[in-house]
Amino acid sequence: MEIRAFVKAPIYLAPKFVYLKGPADQEISRTVSVRAGEERPLTLEESSFNLGAKVTYAIEEVEAGRFFRIRFTAVPGSPGNYRGVLRLKTNYPERPQIAIPIIARLHGVGKAPKGRGN
Repeated sequence: MEIRAFVKAPIYLAPKFVYLKGPADQEISRTVSVRAGEERPLTLEESSFNLGAKVTYAIEEVEAGRFFRIRFTAVPGSPGNYRGVLRLKTNYPERPQIAIPIIARLHGVGKAPKGRGN
């Protein structure tokens, strides 16, 4: 027996995390889409962000109260591996906070990272 269902979420994130990889001397960016799953308007507000010196972000409201894009950009000149999280407060009691994990692997100029597939 197979059961299929569509579970309606109050907020949709795509992707659910950010992975920044590449040369540390370049601006490397990734975007996360945030979409309201409820009929009422969604609001987003920063709660905490712990990579401020290494990664920046900007929230763009594409469709008022319904659809947002969050663009994460690695700050050029900071080689290394970083992990952090952006936490956003929402006005939805079903999901009062969103956490977006961030992983950055930035290598020095002219150096390729070591590891699988490289």
